[in-house]
Amino acid sequence: MPLPLGHSAIGFATHSLISNDKGCFNKWRVAIFIVILSNLPDIDVLLGLVLQNNGSAFHRGPTHSILFALILGFVASKSSKLWSQIPLISFKTCFMLILSHVVADYFLTNSPVSFYWPFEVRWSTGNSGWSQVLHTVFFDAVQDTGILFICTCIIMLAMMFRRFYFLRKTKLLALTVLRDQTLQESKHRSTDT
Repeated sequence: MPLPLGHSAIGFATHSLISNDKGCFNKWRVAIFIVILSNLPDIDVLLGLVLQNNGSAFHRGPTHSILFALILGFVASKSSKLWSQIPLISFKTCFMLILSHVVADYFLTNSPVSFYWPFEVRWSTGNSGWSQVLHTVFFDAVQDTGILFICTCIIMLAMMFRRFYFLRKTKLLALTVLRDQTLQESKHRSTDT
């Protein structure tokens, strides 16, 4: 089961694969926004703790659905208009960051998620109080090392691919410019003679 650290790593990998912003990790606001969005579906754990002293009370319900990702992705993408401190991130990126959490829970846990809520609702079972949830978040993060390793590899491969693609594109552009200059010079010489 991915914990906040694992979901954050998956969010960074997702962002590096789909975002057009090449220097995004240098911007700390974007990094914080990625962490928040990629962990947003687990807001249901906090609600369960506050309302019923049970982090599992509402877990993996509506917040772990495509509809939640669509709605909150839209809200998140428009939130920079309300508060200038929030970075401008596209709807597609916000949606995919939230959805990455749901998909990770779907594939990396045994508990079902309510992927197609409201057509299906599946709740997490069990009882987890404040101490159990906090202990899991802060001390069981070791289980996310595999996720961290894989996501780091994905981010590095994406960066290398972008650099290779950019280099290739730059070389092709330079060759095109040189060819056009050569053609113009030869045309200019032929008109001079």
